[in-house]
Parts: sequence; C-alpha cells; structure tokens
Amino acid sequence: MKLYNSVGPNPQVVRTFMAERGISVPLEEVDIMGGANRQSDYLTVNPAGQLPALELDDGTILTEITVICEYLDESQPGASIMGDTPEALAQIRSWTRWADLNVCEPLANGFRFSEGLPMFQDRMRCVPEAAPGLKACAQDKLEWLDGQLGDRAFLAGDQFSLADILLATFLAFGEQVGQPLNRELKTLSAWFDRCQARESAKA
Repeated sequence: MKLYNSVGPNPQVVRTFMAERGISVPLEEVDIMGGANRQSDYLTVNPAGQLPALELDDGTILTEITVICEYLDESQPGASIMGDTPEALAQIRSWTRWADLNVCEPLANGFRFSEGLPMFQDRMRCVPEAAPGLKACAQDKLEWLDGQLGDRAFLAGDQFSLADILLATFLAFGEQVGQPLNRELKTLSAWFDRCQARESAKA
C-alpha cells in the first residue's frame, strides 16, 4: 500500500489515525499548492483531484478519508479505535458524520471561499458571499457541542476515535486560517487540548 499525501487537514486526519493505530505505509507527496493534483498524472489516481488517496496492493484506490481510516482499522493488525461492539461502532460513526457535515465541511468551505480563494477560485466553484455564513454555521454547531459533551472524555464516550481525530484536526486547521476555537467554550476547549496533546496529532 501507499498513501498519496499532501498538506491540508484531510491527509492529516489519515496520518493521525495511522499514528494512533500504529500503522505505517509509504507516503507519496503531491504538491497541491502547485496544482499537481489537477494534472493528468494524479488525475489517473483520483479523477476528482482530491487528497489523500490510498493505493492498495492490488491497485485499488480509496479516496474518502473516513473510508480510508475504516479500511486501515479493519485490515491491519492491532487494537481497533472504531469501537469493540456494534453499538460503540455506531456511536463513533454517528459522531464522525456529525462532525464532518456540521463543522468540517462549512469550516473548510468558509476558508476556500475567503482566505483560500486565490488558491481555489480556478479549481472549483467558489461562493465568496457564502463564506461568513458558513463560518458562523460551524461556530454555532461547536457551541451546541460544548453543551453536549458533559463529562465524556471524547465525542463518542471514553474511547478516542476517528470522530475525535476528524474534528480536532479540522479545528486545528481552523486555528491557522482565521477560524480559531472560541475558548469561552470551556468543555470543548478541554476536549480539544486533550486531542492535541496526543503524540499522534504530530503525525
């Protein structure tokens, strides 16, 4: 196997997941800043031009980060971080989807349509007027989440999982692109700091 890797939060999610699980695969770097992901060589790997992508030993390509992480978790030796019962797995998948739809996507598009516009305006349809609303939607959901965490250590309970990796990675990205975490959200801030303190977050 090998992972087509680049800068950005999506590849970071997979690298963090692999580090947490103790999985190592070769990385092939793709220069997205220079637009290499929009050139024919990479488009034969992933026609959508997105990163990361995992190439399996038989040449099969997996391209969605949650799918890549779940495949690695299920196919590689070691203790799963996707839950050890059907109920735990369902909770982790539920929180992963919630984070992706409600925070990660609006946060990322808020960036692409504003601070990231010079890079993305010739690569995808951008809607600059939507950026403030998208950023506000992400912040609204984070405020809601702060009230939902209670005394749970992590999103789906006591186990650190893909849900935590996904959300914490995108919040760390937000810190770098003008969408910092509201530190008045004390419970959420404590959760975020726990996630960022893990060795895997440096992958």
